[in-house]
Amino acid sequence: MVVPELRPWQSAKPRVRKIAAALRPRLARLVTATKPQVTRFRRAAGPRLARVARMTGPRLATLVRPSRPRSRTPRTWQYTVFAATAGLALAAGAVTAAGPWDADGQRTAERDRAAALERTGGTDHGSGADSVTADGVPGPAPSAGPVLAGLDGATNTVKSAPAGKSVGISGTAVTSLLGPLLKAPALGSTRTAVVVDVATGSRLYGSGADTALTPASTTKIATAVAALSALGPDHRITTRVVLEPGTREVVLVGGGDPTLTAHKDAAGWASLRTLATETAKSLTARGIKQITLSYDTTLYSGPDLHVIGVNENLARVSPLTADEGRTNDSAEGPVTRVGDPAADAAQKFARFLADAGIKASSPGTSKASSRAEPLAAVSSPPLSSIVERMLTNSDNDIAEALARQTALAGGRPASFDGGAAAIEAQLTKLGLPMTGASFHDGSGLNRDDRLTANLLTALLVKAADVDQPGLRAVLTGLPVAHFTGTLTGRYTDGAAGAVRAKTGTLTGVNTLAGTVVDKDGRLLAFAFLTANTTNPVAAQAALDNTATALAGL
Repeated sequence: MVVPELRPWQSAKPRVRKIAAALRPRLARLVTATKPQVTRFRRAAGPRLARVARMTGPRLATLVRPSRPRSRTPRTWQYTVFAATAGLALAAGAVTAAGPWDADGQRTAERDRAAALERTGGTDHGSGADSVTADGVPGPAPSAGPVLAGLDGATNTVKSAPAGKSVGISGTAVTSLLGPLLKAPALGSTRTAVVVDVATGSRLYGSGADTALTPASTTKIATAVAALSALGPDHRITTRVVLEPGTREVVLVGGGDPTLTAHKDAAGWASLRTLATETAKSLTARGIKQITLSYDTTLYSGPDLHVIGVNENLARVSPLTADEGRTNDSAEGPVTRVGDPAADAAQKFARFLADAGIKASSPGTSKASSRAEPLAAVSSPPLSSIVERMLTNSDNDIAEALARQTALAGGRPASFDGGAAAIEAQLTKLGLPMTGASFHDGSGLNRDDRLTANLLTALLVKAADVDQPGLRAVLTGLPVAHFTGTLTGRYTDGAAGAVRAKTGTLTGVNTLAGTVVDKDGRLLAFAFLTANTTNPVAAQAALDNTATALAGL
């Protein structure tokens, strides 16, 4: 099972403690209200615990022995605090074990946190027969209800904004709230913004909505929508190995999987080691122990180097790469890359073959013929998982790979230009507002890219459309404020867990686009773009303050 967001949860303990501390004053007020239920629980649980004690031995039996008299209020308080704190700890543990998504695409972390803050459940298992399992032990506490309804499915109960909150109506809450915040000097000389009610698609606020600005990494939202629309969420990218007939030439054929890994622990992604092991088995079965190794990168065309040049944020774009050409064990963030990702992957493949008993020549470039015989293949996880990883970590390598996969699906060259044209074609096909939009890559690293706040919010609303369930990974992949990805270190003082947004940062450019749930449970999509900022930290803080304010509506 793939758990793409395990690392943030490994550092979650301080935030769990902070949440538990914040709960204590509220829970104190609940003592009186929960006292009858706790009393019933203790009365009902006594006999059952006694039965459990008989089965499990003297250690558990001590749990039901009479204790010395003491104030019942502290015992009730301790039980209530323990239940809430343990619930939060179990929530974090469940995310680590089962991944951060439930079946509806709602982050389980957010559900559990909101359930704890609302104090629904966890204080009384009930006294009915169904609260005890067949083994005589207490059953689990009832699950809290969903915080947000699933965006697909038969019942869509996402609340929409009340009537009257629309652009152009002076004095409305949204306009009064955002107007002053968007005038912050830190946001540079130009700033545009749009807020949309996701349930209805109606615009609640707009300022410069159709002004096209450099979007930076919020471009990845467009890349994600285009790729999912063209290929489908279940599409997988395959890397294969073939044997040329009548020879001992083995060709490693790059399929464009940006998540192919050479790490010993593949963590659910396609493994170059597994591919080598399976290849060795096929060769051994044919009596072949020594080969000429080649690798095929002809799937892509055009320049492999982005216009920004050699950069720690992006490797040379190749259909054959292992771990994005990183020179350390990292899986995200800037790092020095190898000069030739394809050659690097082929050399690692050769070493893995040697470990499996196959001697290979130094690898060179070639093109697999149509007559080549398949030896082995490995495939990526579904495209939906790749999109989530791209958006959560703002992964430029994945973004450029998905632009090329979109180009291939549309019969275009798998190049920077072909990918850009394919993205624009897919979004136009979806009926999105393309006025002013201009694409030059899939990652947003190209400063010539142009998007509008209107298009960015339209992309998010389209991803939430009940008729477009294949696009849902665009929403579930957005970083969560103070929890995951590029927002892990932001929103430390407000809206943690309530804002999901894709960040964008280039010199002089700061953008933010995503979704937020306000106090009334309304799901809003927003996009903020700025130009000519001079202090990126201050600009990020100003954008975060604006999104936080939306959460407080």
